[in-house]
Amino acid sequence: MVIAVPRAYGEVMSDSFSSFVDTFKNIGVTKAYGPAVQVGGEEIVPVALVSFGFGGGGEAGDGASGGGGGGMVLPLGVYRSVGGRAAFRPNTVVTLMCLVPVILAAGAAAGRAIRAARS
Repeated sequence: MVIAVPRAYGEVMSDSFSSFVDTFKNIGVTKAYGPAVQVGGEEIVPVALVSFGFGGGGEAGDGASGGGGGGMVLPLGVYRSVGGRAAFRPNTVVTLMCLVPVILAAGAAAGRAIRAARS
């Protein structure tokens, strides 16, 4: 049988924060750049955009707390060796997906500018 002993709010949040730090301290460059892989006699290094976010909170009176987090990874492309030099080859599908909002915003801005110029 396990008996839960109430702890101070600050102590609970401090333990939660340190567990997040321990779990995610290697996020960043090690996750954005994958290990080098040999494909067809050529060494390539995969590259991705990695983003994570976390939040949490609680009530001091009840000792209740909660939190959550999430993340995303976009495969941007690969670095490969071309003539002894490193060259980046983008992932075309992801590049096009990322450009859709930019193109829509530019089109909306151009439409507003044309309407403003006419009036």
